[in-house]
Amino acid sequence: MGFFSDVFNRSGRVARGQVNKGMDKIEDATFEATVKQTVLDMRNELAKTIGASADAMANYNRLEAEYSKYQQQSQEWYGRANQALDAGNEELAKKALAKKAESDQQVASMKTGVDSARAASDSLKQRVNDLKRRIDEAERTATTLVARRNAAMAQKKVAEALSGAATADNAFAALKNFEESVSREEAKAKAFDQLASATGKDEVLEAEFTELKGGSVDQELAKLKAARQQALPAGGQQGLPAAQAKQLAAPEQ
Repeated sequence: MGFFSDVFNRSGRVARGQVNKGMDKIEDATFEATVKQTVLDMRNELAKTIGASADAMANYNRLEAEYSKYQQQSQEWYGRANQALDAGNEELAKKALAKKAESDQQVASMKTGVDSARAASDSLKQRVNDLKRRIDEAERTATTLVARRNAAMAQKKVAEALSGAATADNAFAALKNFEESVSREEAKAKAFDQLASATGKDEVLEAEFTELKGGSVDQELAKLKAARQQALPAGGQQGLPAAQAKQLAAPEQ
């Protein structure tokens, strides 16, 4: 069971690692795509503004053309009135002036519309220029943001790895767990070895050998005394009283 458990744990770690890696890639791709989409939305707004500006400018150009036409007609009828007076035809001059008045009336009625159309066209032109400037700036900002985020994510991963504060599947954390597992197994092996050494000794037998070592010393002492007894004269040890020599020669009970 331990083997299969280890296999499943390792397989799960690999699977989770692949999923996390995939999610990181999706998140990174989503961030960059979102930033790019924002810039694209701005460009779409610019396209709409340009379309509206084009319509406004077309309206202004049409009104301006009509306005200029009536202004020109007013000037032409004024010239014809002078021409009629030069010819001495006052009646014709009046008719020309009447036509001039009609043209002037058209000019006056169109002036407000032309001014409004001109203002709208100029405003939209300014807005288009502003949007172009902002979009250029946004594109530079988007590129910078993506680069900054990538750098920040890389720095975060390095910091997490060095501090060991990453996920449980962090390679450094996994290696530390392996080291602790090996240390535990080594401690168990040492404990079993100590138990095996302790239970393998026969305490009774060891005591007998210890006693045997002690007996050999007594035997050596008896031999020494016997040798000394043989070396003494018959009357006892030289230089010692007879009773003391006899006591030294007697073996210990």
